[in-house]
Amino acid sequence: MMLAEKPRMTTNPGKSQVRVLAVASGKGGVGKTNVSVNLAIALAKHKHSVLVMDADLGMANIDVMLGIRPAYDLYHVITGQKTLDEVIVDGPEGISIIPASSGVSRMTELSLSEHAGLISAFDQISRQVDFLIIDTAAGIAESVITFSKAAQEVLVVVCDEPASITDAYALIKVLSQEHGVKRFQVLANMVRDAEHGRRLFSKLANVAENFLDISLGFVGSIPADEKLKEAVRSQTPVIQAFPHSPSGIAFFQLGKRISQLPRLPSATGYLEFFIERSHQQYAVARGVS
Repeated sequence: MMLAEKPRMTTNPGKSQVRVLAVASGKGGVGKTNVSVNLAIALAKHKHSVLVMDADLGMANIDVMLGIRPAYDLYHVITGQKTLDEVIVDGPEGISIIPASSGVSRMTELSLSEHAGLISAFDQISRQVDFLIIDTAAGIAESVITFSKAAQEVLVVVCDEPASITDAYALIKVLSQEHGVKRFQVLANMVRDAEHGRRLFSKLANVAENFLDISLGFVGSIPADEKLKEAVRSQTPVIQAFPHSPSGIAFFQLGKRISQLPRLPSATGYLEFFIERSHQQYAVARGVS
């Protein structure tokens, strides 16, 4: 990996409190990226500074969703042309965005050491951040596993489709049984109402908690909403374009719930912890203690 060189910064107390959240889904098409973007803005509205990473490395879509055209992206970081700090762009409501590449096959074939090096590059970021939201690729690709293992919280997005529930269970099973991830939060997306969301969560929880040794939390649901569809078409997050719509209100409430999740004493979610976990994964893969 050819990450651009920059003097390693000394992490200060403010930066050390960054909480890392990986947003994942068993399958595509469940609105995961829409959730990542709107959740980021919701957290910003709750007075948190937020950095969003588009971690669908070869099929970027956060920039499309926001109607922005970044000059540089993670490809330029991987190839050593830019530092992570230099590719960050400003987004709505004061959030910051690390854009990914689109249609670059090289980015879908990163080695474990390159994933670890990419995460290590976060130690070079100079800006202060409260939350780092990682919008992962769908499924159980290597990058999804890497980022989910290193994050404090894994937010699994599901909708009421058999494939979505089945694939979400498969994702949770792989992460828990093969990679030691034991704590998950579930968000029901595109539901009719709150009760529909709770029933959807129960479908997943009844299977997962009976067969897997995990902790599964429910952080709520996002209703199907014509205003959300309208916002997507206009490349504007619904919480910004239509804050008083059903989905806009639901995202605002989601931001509050996520910000109130308790920190785990054994997994603080600090940025240093995030970086350290990535190095541990690399060492294990190489057979190094």
